[in-house]
Amino acid sequence: MSNKQKITKTILKLAPVVPVLVIDDVKTAVPLARALVAGGLKVLEVTFRTAAALESIKAISAEVEGAVVGAGTVLTARQVDQAVEAGCRFMVSPGASLDLLTAARDCPVPLLPGAATASEAMTLLEQGYGFQKFFPAEPAGGAAYLKALSSPLPAVTFCPTGGITRENAGKYLSLPNVICVGGSWVAPGDKVAAGDWAGIEALARDAAGLK
Repeated sequence: MSNKQKITKTILKLAPVVPVLVIDDVKTAVPLARALVAGGLKVLEVTFRTAAALESIKAISAEVEGAVVGAGTVLTARQVDQAVEAGCRFMVSPGASLDLLTAARDCPVPLLPGAATASEAMTLLEQGYGFQKFFPAEPAGGAAYLKALSSPLPAVTFCPTGGITRENAGKYLSLPNVICVGGSWVAPGDKVAAGDWAGIEALARDAAGLK
């Protein structure tokens, strides 16, 4: 196992749930991250889906003690550079293009690339990625599909994301080839907009106790 894969494993084992965050206003980034960390979810994925993403990663990295912040929805080589410059500790992609894998190869920060089929998972494994994102988890076949991959692909461990909820997270976490899950239910938009950090901390604490 490469050093970057060891880092990936260490990060993903910190909590059963990785909050997938779409942050529209950078002013909410730090209090949101503090609430999640206080609830026991230290690993945070800030997605590159908004204009506030980069500044949010920078702010959380600099101001939230205990947070392990990653950049999500990383699609291009330029975004790899931006994510590293912003201070992220890991990167996540919904898939794995050749350009992205090339950029990630020389990057000091580990990448969690996405796969949705056995062929994609095998291709990434050949590139040295034993830890992969299974996306979109529910539309791609759910926990039953992922369980079916565990026997023929025992060297691949997944973090399923996409349609994961409080209700179905346990089905994934019980699988032998799942290290954690990614989900947005721990940071619902209405609570973020209302500044209900206590409510988010409670959701995080509940999620941190999942097995």
